[in-house]
Amino acid sequence: MIGIISAMQEEIQALHKFLKNEKIIHKGMRTYYHGTIFNQEIVLVFSRWGKVASATTVTQLINDFDIDEIIFTGVAGSIHEKINIGDIVIGKNLFQHDMNASPLVAPYEIPLLNKKYFETDHIKRNLLKKASHSFLSDFEYFIQKSQAKEFNIKNPTIFIEDIASGDQFISNKQQIQNISNNLPSVVCVEMEGAAVAQVCYEYHIPFSIIRTISDKANDNSHIDFPKFANQIASNYALGILKNYFELV
Repeated sequence: MIGIISAMQEEIQALHKFLKNEKIIHKGMRTYYHGTIFNQEIVLVFSRWGKVASATTVTQLINDFDIDEIIFTGVAGSIHEKINIGDIVIGKNLFQHDMNASPLVAPYEIPLLNKKYFETDHIKRNLLKKASHSFLSDFEYFIQKSQAKEFNIKNPTIFIEDIASGDQFISNKQQIQNISNNLPSVVCVEMEGAAVAQVCYEYHIPFSIIRTISDKANDNSHIDFPKFANQIASNYALGILKNYFELV
């Protein structure tokens, strides 16, 4: 069984519409949607924003369901010039950019775990890359031309890169510069992935993350996030995961 998490309800709406044999479980102010999609048994849940909310959600998910792997999907902001709106970033290493317990341990290191980052499952991220290529080949089936134009999506590209998470919305050049200087391999930022990756690491559950780039995480990051999540990121997740389920 595959657990699929997003931080916003809008980010999983397209998947939810295709869910069959649905059973709804309410726990801890979360709603878990258990059923099948494209012949794959899954549990869908939106975690709410931030590391605590997402860690709580994935812990409940792992303990209540027979989960074989976790996939996090949703939007992220680019902090690298090569990563543009509409691009797909499949996470490789997940950092917590606001973790600093120095001088007890090195900056960004997770106390007691002796790790600065958590790596996703390399086999599954390569399968997700293949699934993403298939999605882009059928892009206009999932994303209308008018929608792509509205959000300035041009020639979307797939990347396997490092991602940083933190409990703050990154929206100015100084924040971006600080992260880029200290974590130069990171190409985009969000608020949940590294927390979910840590929980999956501690529970020995394979973890993957797919992020659709919604903005450039700077002073111009003023898009309509719920609209982008519902019309763009949600359908990216649907298209990519439909192909992924055919591969696993």
